[in-house]
Amino acid sequence: MNQADIGVIGLAVMGQNLVLNMADHGFQVCVYNRSYDKTEAFINTRVEDRPITGADTLQTFVSSLQQPRKVMLMVKAGEVVDYFIDQLVPLLSNGDMIIDGGNSLYTDSIRRTQALKEKGILFIGTGVSGGEEGARTGPSIMPGGNPDAWPAIRPIFQAIAAQADGMPCCDWVGQDGAGHYVKMVHNGIEYGDMQLISEAYQLMRFGLGLSADACHEVFKKWNQGVLDSYLIEITAEILRFKDKDGLPLVDKVLDAAGQKGTGKWTGISSLELGTPLTLISESVYARCLSSLKQQRVAAADRYPKSSQIALSDSDIQSMLSAIHDALYASKIISYTQGYMLMSEAAKTYEWDLNYGGIALMWRGGCIIRSTFLSEIKQAYDQDPQLNNLLNAPFFEKAIKGAESNWRKAVIFAIQSQIATPALNSALAFFDGYRTASSPANLLQAQRDYFGAHTYERVDAPRGEFFHTDWIASGGHISSSTYEV
Repeated sequence: MNQADIGVIGLAVMGQNLVLNMADHGFQVCVYNRSYDKTEAFINTRVEDRPITGADTLQTFVSSLQQPRKVMLMVKAGEVVDYFIDQLVPLLSNGDMIIDGGNSLYTDSIRRTQALKEKGILFIGTGVSGGEEGARTGPSIMPGGNPDAWPAIRPIFQAIAAQADGMPCCDWVGQDGAGHYVKMVHNGIEYGDMQLISEAYQLMRFGLGLSADACHEVFKKWNQGVLDSYLIEITAEILRFKDKDGLPLVDKVLDAAGQKGTGKWTGISSLELGTPLTLISESVYARCLSSLKQQRVAAADRYPKSSQIALSDSDIQSMLSAIHDALYASKIISYTQGYMLMSEAAKTYEWDLNYGGIALMWRGGCIIRSTFLSEIKQAYDQDPQLNNLLNAPFFEKAIKGAESNWRKAVIFAIQSQIATPALNSALAFFDGYRTASSPANLLQAQRDYFGAHTYERVDAPRGEFFHTDWIASGGHISSSTYEV
């Protein structure tokens, strides 16, 4: 067999499925795993007649690749990635490529791009979304890093990626850590979408008293409209699934959610960049709160809720419409905040992000794939300089159309004593964003009072700062001007 087009290190399920995907598209692949037993098992059970070979050492692995060599790491993010990079560099030549396909922190990808460039190695940090199924049949791929590597990697990545509207859900994102940053925001939005859907389910099940089967029918219907998405689709499927005793399996799943860190990273980045990512942050905190199962059970006894609100059939149908609109409007806010964060990161790290192209990459293969993303792409196609999704005509109309029901659903949640942190924070962000005069004037005065932090005035040019001796002046204006 000829030398391989690409090598893949790491044969967990994602790695195996990507390798099979590559081979099915005609690429010859060599694989390596630290445990050769796993390599042998993969070759013997899944490869069949595909152009895939296994290597028992890294030296054999590298020598089996055609130059310039392309090595893709599908290993756990963090120290393991650095370990393999250190092992590979002495075996590689100038112009060879290392691709990190895990969920690495974008700052690690920035560091690795620069460090490997100094050694003549081209690094790509790429987000891969879609889970096991996506890896096998076509994921969303978000590559960033050293742009000199992209021409060699592009034919492989765009061949194995999902397709949407006849276009591959893969394109160059930007330099150094841009690919992993966009994947991180993707995962943050995924956290938000999942939390919003869960809150809508909670309102239906415990606010309206619907059965799991009835909730299934609602989500199934919603998946045929503006909420059409992978997550709504699988929610409907989950809700109709029965355990061996015929009861809904969802009721037997422990209500304590896990996380792998990308949502947390998204929240941390938003704080560092000063961008209000309130909905996604609340989604992360909701998972943290869910993990306090024992405390929540005890608190439920200590603070019992009042009886469920009595509703007629027509009231229930009206509230279902309200919950639908609240979910849709909040979803718009979630993506708005995610795009605000990417925009701020692009300025900070000097990335030239294609926002419409990112929406296209998310249209297929990935967990947040939905028809909704087509509207985002169209918004940026119509106005490439769009500074906020809420300023796009489509989303302005959608928000205005949903606002009344959005408020109705949030009020119902409060009256029903059901926690809906993501729905609430989305509405609070919207109200804050459209507020011309916020209470931050009082906040700034407080900061100046106790810490002489200065403030700007509405009757002076922006950038001109003032300080008042609030105590000595006895309530009379006696301000000093500061140049900052």
